[in-house]
Amino acid sequence: MQIDLTNPEVVGQHTPDPLRFAFSKKRAAHAGGMSHIVPAQQVQSTLMQAYATPPRLANTPRCLYLHVPFCRVRCTFCNFFQYASSKALIARYVESLCEEIRWKATSIWAQAAPFQAVYIGGGTPTDLSGEQILRIMAEIKRQFPLTPDCEITLEGRVNRFSEDKFEAALEAGINRFSFGVQSFNTQVRKSAKRLDDREHVLAQLSQYVSYNAAPIVIDLLFGLPHQTMEIWQQDLNDYLASGVHGVDLYQLLEMQGIPMASLVEQGKLPMPADTQMKASMYALGVAFMERHYQRRVSVSHWANDNRERSIYNSLAKTTAEIMPLGAGGGGNLNGLQMMQTRNLDQYIQSITERQYPVPMLLRTHPHHGSHACIKAAFDKGVLASAALDKAAGAGTFNAAKPLFEAWQRNGLVTLSASPVAEGGYEYVTLTLAGQFWAVTLSQILIEVLQTNLATAA
Repeated sequence: MQIDLTNPEVVGQHTPDPLRFAFSKKRAAHAGGMSHIVPAQQVQSTLMQAYATPPRLANTPRCLYLHVPFCRVRCTFCNFFQYASSKALIARYVESLCEEIRWKATSIWAQAAPFQAVYIGGGTPTDLSGEQILRIMAEIKRQFPLTPDCEITLEGRVNRFSEDKFEAALEAGINRFSFGVQSFNTQVRKSAKRLDDREHVLAQLSQYVSYNAAPIVIDLLFGLPHQTMEIWQQDLNDYLASGVHGVDLYQLLEMQGIPMASLVEQGKLPMPADTQMKASMYALGVAFMERHYQRRVSVSHWANDNRERSIYNSLAKTTAEIMPLGAGGGGNLNGLQMMQTRNLDQYIQSITERQYPVPMLLRTHPHHGSHACIKAAFDKGVLASAALDKAAGAGTFNAAKPLFEAWQRNGLVTLSASPVAEGGYEYVTLTLAGQFWAVTLSQILIEVLQTNLATAA
């Protein structure tokens, strides 16, 4: 295997502080491999065939993803904003979404096996009314086969998510709630265009938890303007005090294309944290979770008890197939990857005409299985030689050994020796630095394998 072990963009910098200086910045939000575009004139027929065919592999995990593309305001750190919440617009959208659910659920692919998880994301799904949540969920449960323990997540904010709406969601069958808190600090929240102050957010979360009816998890974002280490420490303390069942710790990515960039340029916001500061904040978060015995689910997610399973988020990083529903929904099935149009008028027209609202369709890479194996492993913090060889072919792990050893020398991983293979290894385990750079490392390994397989071909 050809690997450029002299390139610091591949092996990382040799530095006494790899957590902060192994790489200049995080390469992307998610790792992934190359795909091939399906010609535009073949998109509809290709999707029609895919939905008319059972899953290619039996027992492959399956999920549903529904996108709700509305938000009351656009947060300064967000590059996914689509439409401002409007009762009339949302009502039109829900009509089309329910129509899409009924249409796609009749397909052979949809009925071939039960779904393990349903994720209603956005946008801000909690901007839906209680009646609309009930209606959408009734269609999902009526039309699709779901496993008895199917995890059904509703994403959103605590803003205007009243007790009545929360109870309607529970009645509808929502059994997991994910709220984008980002920070509890009122100044940080206001600068990010979050709509409630710290006290209200804590009170709302406490109210949801008191129902003892479903896991409540939150997202915290580190690196925001005004968010000092002291404020980040308080955010972590507030997570624990809130009593919620789990938390994701995400770093603020580069500002390109988001409102925050222009606000900083205009002097209306201070610069957000640099990579080194974010690395320190991540380290503080990891140490905090360990000190308070939070169960680690991934390199960025922790659970406070055994009720939080994070099934959808875990499966989405594997070879699981995901049916997309709604404008802006993304998924993959039968070897195809797709993102449905974000344009609401185009989406509604497509559904009315029974056309798949997919402007661009991709065929998954032939080695999608090995890419998924790498992403899932690095998200968990450990890559097993047996798993990589099963997914990518016998000998792959050993062929990549020089890269793993270079990462070990640079403080990003530790290698566990195999008791049966002399000079071989069984596991690559990410260090704290490796966990912070997990997406970068998985992307590098995917690209190394792609390059070598392309050369061999």
